[in-house]
Amino acid sequence: MSAQAALVTGGATRLGRHFAEALADAGYDIALHVNSSRNEAREVANDIRKKGRECDIFACNFLSDAPEDDLGLLIRNVKTRFTGLSLLVNSASAYEPAPLAETDLGMLETQFRVNMFTPLLLTRHFAEAVEEGCVVNIIDNKIAYHQYPYAAYLLSKKGLAEMTRMAALEFAPRIRVNGIAPGVVLPASQRTSDYIEWRIDGIPAKRQGDPDHLVAALRYVLENPFVVGQILFVDGGESINVEGRHSENYPA
Repeated sequence: MSAQAALVTGGATRLGRHFAEALADAGYDIALHVNSSRNEAREVANDIRKKGRECDIFACNFLSDAPEDDLGLLIRNVKTRFTGLSLLVNSASAYEPAPLAETDLGMLETQFRVNMFTPLLLTRHFAEAVEEGCVVNIIDNKIAYHQYPYAAYLLSKKGLAEMTRMAALEFAPRIRVNGIAPGVVLPASQRTSDYIEWRIDGIPAKRQGDPDHLVAALRYVLENPFVVGQILFVDGGESINVEGRHSENYPA
């Protein structure tokens, strides 16, 4: 019998790499999607092969001129190589901050194509290709807020959260679809230590997250067959820390 296999988009860097390597540890062969991070992808693939699992790299530009054709071909190629394909982890992401007043059509197209349209179409093609399996969408705990300085990015991620619930209804029980919404885990390299400490102060758990916390969340949604259509926030409680202003916290 073919080993179970997972397609991890954006699997060469950051959280995608952690997910790919953790899934290999869990016994999955890995289809590693990459766009520009080719050197990093080769490094990850070698590490996974050393674990005794199969790993092949699949290049696909989510901003190509024929995205739907390319995405369908990506799934078909992965399924041909890994006949045990049973998991899709939509981890690839585009991130560009800008308020509504500075958001143009090009930015909207980039953010939505990578963060929302691509996971939707990959989920569709995955559902066509496999008899049963799981889809896990990596979202963002920012969907709990209305942070307009990240307008296009955040709207695309909010759309991904809603798509997760819709897809869970449409494809159940054959395919379980869930999402994970990370908090402060792998901040961008330009974030200062003062900024990170300021963010941590707003987290009820009073700590920064670790990629292992997200890996544990991934294991949970994969191992529990009664979890369907859920968005699991892994953020130390940051997203529920929205008390609002009232008479008892009025500083005057």
